[in-house]
Amino acid sequence: MQLINQLDFVDKEILRLLKSDSRQSYVEIAKALKVSNSLIHQRIAKMKESGLLKNATVTLDEKRLGYNACSFTGIVLKEAHYARQVVDELQKIPEVVECDFVSGKYAVFVKVFAADNVHMREVLYEKIHQIEGVSGTDTFISFGAQFSRSVPII
Repeated sequence: MQLINQLDFVDKEILRLLKSDSRQSYVEIAKALKVSNSLIHQRIAKMKESGLLKNATVTLDEKRLGYNACSFTGIVLKEAHYARQVVDELQKIPEVVECDFVSGKYAVFVKVFAADNVHMREVLYEKIHQIEGVSGTDTFISFGAQFSRSVPII
C-alpha cells in the first residue's frame, strides 16, 4: 500500500505535529494549522482507517523502571520451520520488546531489556535458549541508545 501518494500538505503537517507530541488535542492541531477541528478529526480518522496511524504511545524510560541492561540478540534456529513457533514463544517473554525476522546468520533478532546482567543471563539462558527450535544466540550489549525516531514524512 503506497498511501504516501494520497497525503497532502495538511495530512503531512498533522503527522509532523503528532510525531512531536502525540498527546496534542485536535483543537491544538487545528489552531496550529489554521483549519477547522472537524477537518482534523476527518483526516486523522482517515489515516487511522487506512492503517497509517497505528496508535498513540507513551515512551517509557527503561532505566527509571529499573531496566539497566539492554541487548540485541541474534537467534539461530535449528531449522527454518521453527521460525513462527519461536516467535510465538518469544512474544510471551516480557523482557523481549522487539522481534524481527532478518536475513543472514540469524533468523530472528530481538531487543531485550533486563534489570542487570544477571537478569539478562536468566532471560537468555533460562527463557530464550529453552524455546524449542532455538539452536543458539549471539548477544550484543547496548551501551545506550543515542537516538530513536520514526521514519521521516516525505
